[in-house]
Amino acid sequence: MFVGTFEHSLDDKGRVVLPSTFRAQLADRGFLSQWDRCLGLWTEQGFADAADRLTQRIRNGEVPQGALRAFAANAHEVRPDSQGRITIPQRLREFAGLGRESVVIGAIDRIEIWETGRWTDQSALADDSLIQAVTALGL
Repeated sequence: MFVGTFEHSLDDKGRVVLPSTFRAQLADRGFLSQWDRCLGLWTEQGFADAADRLTQRIRNGEVPQGALRAFAANAHEVRPDSQGRITIPQRLREFAGLGRESVVIGAIDRIEIWETGRWTDQSALADDSLIQAVTALGL
């Protein structure tokens, strides 16, 4: 399970240091791909689960086939180096708008890597969504 918010910088080679609490789950390898205005990073099993859920939604006619193509075609296998860094390919950095500063967050079943400004905007919306969910569920 991935939780927490961490501010990190990308180096000149497009590498970001993963929080130490995330590294053990990605020691063998992980998969990085486009996500909701950010990048998603999954364990191997988590990536397979996400692909299965997406495939099922396509079969049900809920999302177009192109979604799976984009998810898979833009995926990149990563392995943290000895310093816990992963390299983010240029095309994925461009998709997510990543510059020097980034925010790495835990999103339960995946890690998300955000451009700082986009995360600031998204975080405010997420806070409102949580308030609505808590109220609706009576938690």
